[in-house]
This record gives sequence, C-alpha cells and structure tokens, in this order.
Amino acid sequence: MTETLTETPTTVTHELLDAIGDAFNSNDINAVMPYFAQDAVFDHGAGPDAHGIRFEGYAALEKVFGTLFESVENVHWKTLDARIAGNKAYCEYLRTARLKDGTVQEYQSVDIFTFEDGLIVYKDTYSKNRSS
Repeated sequence: MTETLTETPTTVTHELLDAIGDAFNSNDINAVMPYFAQDAVFDHGAGPDAHGIRFEGYAALEKVFGTLFESVENVHWKTLDARIAGNKAYCEYLRTARLKDGTVQEYQSVDIFTFEDGLIVYKDTYSKNRSS
C-alpha cells in the first residue's frame, strides 16, 4: 500500500520512501512536491560551495525539479538500498536519464532525506561523476 499525503505519516517508513521514489519516477512535478515542506531545502550534489548548490523554499524546489523534468525525455531513479535512522533516510540510487537529444546519462547517487511531521525538510544529494 502506498502512503498518501492525506495520511501524512509522522514516522519515516520504507513505504513512504517508495511513494516518494514513485513520485520522482513519474517525472511529474505535481506528484513530487506534496512530499516537501514549505520551507524545505535541497542541496544539489554539484556547485561552487562545499554543500553544492542550495535551493531554499518550496517555490525554489518546485522550479529546480520541474526544470529537470522538462529538460529530459525521462529520468528514473532505481533504488539500490534504503536505510532509515530516526527522522532520516539514506537512499542509494542508480539514476538514468534520456535527454531530449537522445543522450543517455547514468550514475549512482545517494540522497539523505530529513523529515519533519512526515514531510521532507532537507534533501542532500551526493553523486558519482564520470570522467574520461
């Protein structure tokens, strides 16, 4: 059974993580955003600062995730492992994307989610970088 936000869980469960993964894999911003708190923060794995690039607030996250979905034909995160420790979840993924020009991207990444009242308040992403 997939949890919905009408049930807003107070504890982090594997079912909740699966529902979040399904939302991201739908490539639909309207499916993703209900899992985030209004004041959520997302630290992207790359960027000029030690934490990467930081996006703060619901509107900023909606824009960055929406831009991703619009820029690809499809993006998919296959869960390789997921662990829960209190209000945090550590999720290892194989991320694949097909860009609109047909290029395929593939790399491993880890998301660390911090939850409060059943919503993501912090998403911290780490990823492998391919080099020649």
